[in-house]
Amino acid sequence: MPHVLHLVKPPVPAQALSMMQRQSREPDTTLSIVLMHGADPPSLPPGARVYRLTDESSTRHPGALIYSDLLDLIFSADQVISW
Repeated sequence: MPHVLHLVKPPVPAQALSMMQRQSREPDTTLSIVLMHGADPPSLPPGARVYRLTDESSTRHPGALIYSDLLDLIFSADQVISW
């Protein structure tokens, strides 16, 4: 099962959203999206795992990632796409 990781920084290009929608429909594909600092959550495909990058001093909340978590995600993904 391929795991695709999208790193999204503002502004989010329409091409990125189109690609995420297409990949979310592929069978057995896991889609993870990390919103970098300042990126507002766009309309994302259902079933995608969405995270927000925070610094270590920020209050941790569900879906928050610190840089070490981000590195773990990057190295576990089969494909990483930065927008």
